[in-house]
Amino acid sequence: MEINKFNILVLAYMGDVIYETYIRKYLIDKGLSKVNLLQKNSVKYVSAKNQAKYLQVMINNNVINSFELDIVKRARNNKGSSHPKNTDIITYKWATGLEALIGYLYMENNITRIEEIIGYIIKNSEEE
Repeated sequence: MEINKFNILVLAYMGDVIYETYIRKYLIDKGLSKVNLLQKNSVKYVSAKNQAKYLQVMINNNVINSFELDIVKRARNNKGSSHPKNTDIITYKWATGLEALIGYLYMENNITRIEEIIGYIIKNSEEE
């Protein structure tokens, strides 16, 4: 798929759903069975602050290749200025970059790469 085929925020929209679905499945597979515990534990992965943090770790450790980084930067540099009240715009834009990358990979049907990235995030979070 040509990267310019979709609005970068549409890719982030899709990536948000895919990323959160993987995280929810991981937490359920871990044995969490109460919705309030699932919600509380999912914040460790799906909050903009933590998404941005894990993305930076992956960039710093060369987990993200140059093509993937271009997608992240394209989303990060999008001119939109709205963001949730509980996070700053820069953090939110980095989190949007991660979501756009996941969305792109999903639209490309590159499930293996999605699982590698999310697996890295989960492993990294467990080591904290």
